[in-house]
Order: sequence, then C-alpha cells, then structure tokens
Amino acid sequence: MAHIQQDTQRVEHPGTAGSVRPKSSGLRMPRLAIALPVAAFAVAGAVVAGVVLNGGAGGQAVDVAVGPALTTQVSPASAKGLDQLVDQISVAAADGPRPVMKPGQYVYIASQSADTFVKTVEDKSSLASHALHKRQIWKSADGTKGWLIDPAVNDSPEGETLSLPDEQGHPFEAYLNAPSYDYLATLPTDPDQLLEKIYKETKGHGNSPDQEAFTTIGDLLGESYPPAELYSALFKTAAKIPGVVVVDDARDAIGREGVAVARLDETSGAREEWIFDKKTHVFLGERSVQVKPVTEYGVTMKPGTVLYTDAITTRAIVDDMKQVPGHTA
Repeated sequence: MAHIQQDTQRVEHPGTAGSVRPKSSGLRMPRLAIALPVAAFAVAGAVVAGVVLNGGAGGQAVDVAVGPALTTQVSPASAKGLDQLVDQISVAAADGPRPVMKPGQYVYIASQSADTFVKTVEDKSSLASHALHKRQIWKSADGTKGWLIDPAVNDSPEGETLSLPDEQGHPFEAYLNAPSYDYLATLPTDPDQLLEKIYKETKGHGNSPDQEAFTTIGDLLGESYPPAELYSALFKTAAKIPGVVVVDDARDAIGREGVAVARLDETSGAREEWIFDKKTHVFLGERSVQVKPVTEYGVTMKPGTVLYTDAITTRAIVDDMKQVPGHTA
C-alpha cells in the first residue's frame, strides 16, 4: 500500500488501472489498503522533501529521513496450510487478553512504520522512502475523539487532533473502513455473515471485490481494537476469500520473523501480507510488497519493492487522551 497522509476517503485516479485508499492521518486506511503503487506515489512525492522533524509522547524530536526505496526478497506463497494456520491464529486471538473498553477510555496503538514513494525533483522522478519511525494514535470508543503523533504526517512534536466534528462541522459516522470500537461491537461474528456484509458494503470499491474484502479486514487488524469474538472471527472470514495464501517467510517493520496470511492484487501487482509470530500466532504487523513489475510516470516498481511496512508494538486501553501505558497523560 502506498503510505500517503491525506484523508480517509478513497481517491480514484482516472486513467489508471486501480485506485488508492490513502493511509489517513487517523485510522489506518490502508492500510492498510492495497493501492496501485505509482499512482499513489505521485501524490506522495509532492508531500515529502528532505527530513521531517517530530516527537513522541515524551516530546523528544526525531528525524524521519528520506532514503532509497525499501526492498526485500519476494517469498513464495501457497494456499497449502492456510486453513490450519488460520485456525491457529483464531485460537490465539480468542485466548489473548482483550479487556472490554469502558466509556471515557481510549484505544492506544503504537507502531513503527516506513514506506516507499515517488519523489519528484525538477521533473525527475525516482523511488524514495521514509525511514522507520514511531507512530502513536488514540481513539475514543465512539470514534469522535482522537489524537495522532506521526512524524511523517504532522510537523508538531505534540501531534494533531483527530476529534470530530472538525472545523467545517463534519460529524463522525463509523463504517467498515473507518470503524470505531462501538461500531465494531455491532458487527456479526459469524464468518459467512460478516463476509457477506463486507462484500455488500464495499461493492464497487477497489481493484476487485475479493481484494477489497481482504483489504477491509486488514484495516481492522492494524489501528483498531476489535472485541475478542470479532477479532477471532476476522481471520476465519479472510480465509473464505478466494486467492488468500500463506507466505512462510515474512518480516515486520522491526525485523520480527513471522508467517503471513496474504493476497496478491492482480491489478496493482502488490501483495498485502498480514504477519504473525510463527510460534504464538500473535499479529505482529503488515506490509505490502510489489510482486509484479509496474511502470508508470517513468518509474518502475520492481518486484521486491516494499511499498509499506509496519510493526505493532503496543495495543492497549488507556484512561486519557495522549496517555501512554505505564505513564500518566
């Protein structure tokens, strides 16, 4: 997925083979979202130039440098063992700690992320990347209040508000691709019913119905906090989507080795991978890897290009906005 900081709406690019769901400054809309890479990067290139300064919850400034494109080896993928792996992941998800969120509390998620984009200087375009950096987000149960600290998105050490309504008075209304904790609690936990709902509500979006369904579920694994029963059901739901495979060798953004549940977007040539610990089957993070070469705007995205990668380091419920587990707000 192209890691672009814009808004939470899908951006259609006329004349391209696909569409881009940018990573929002709030919830991961990738995100988690597979995009047609270069079409997305053309937008990102206008945003980045040099080094971005920002800080974490402690206020210490950090640098997000621009470097060469991120790359990796393209690991083989197979449908063999998918059902067994998904069963193990679902059991781990059901057995893991999952406290119920109380009114007035916030979901806190910290991650490390990096991305590749097209940088254009004096009409010359080339691939570049944001260095690995920390991202922190807080969201209220109803989704109307939030905060983001991400040096690749905002240039203030304090971060920026995600609370709604915004200055234009736009209210917040949760839906599948912009969920709140309260909204997630209303979703069906039967995999067949959940998948039917996903197909219905995402009809007409993305490069294909199956890819959009996979991407939508992936969004819910990153920067959201699904209730325990739903969290377990998401994996069984994903396994019902045609084209889902297993990648035995995958690494998250901080190098943790794992196994991935993945799907190749035939239109963009990028493979979205959800990475899990091989022993505990706990969700580690996700990445999008170019598998098929794509050339647009004079730039070739070669196989092995890592379009986006992240690693979830902390997922918790806290009592106050900008509170970090173990610290006061």
